[in-house]
Amino acid sequence: MQVKFYHDLYVSETWMNKKRKIMKKLKENRLQPGVYIITLAGGEQNNLEFYSSTLLKQRFFEKKELFVVGIADGYMDAVYMVERITDDVFRKTGETQIRRYLLARQDEYERTGR
Repeated sequence: MQVKFYHDLYVSETWMNKKRKIMKKLKENRLQPGVYIITLAGGEQNNLEFYSSTLLKQRFFEKKELFVVGIADGYMDAVYMVERITDDVFRKTGETQIRRYLLARQDEYERTGR
């Protein structure tokens, strides 16, 4: 499984002090009960998906590339985080083209470092 992280990763307050450790474990596909990840959806027609990190152990994810935009503390926190991301994008753009906005920001960051 390939994991790439959004440069301005959304992280639950609960996990802020453990952010780097969680990211490392996600890259190593180590079990982390309670950790949910918010990713860009697999299909381009959709924006976001979220999973319990325990699901990443399934064979389905072995050859997947995941672009993680958020790390949440449990299911409800993941729901609230998706709402927060949607609200942030809407306030900045007046649209809900979340995928396009996040990828454009990531591309700009990778090109300019800002």
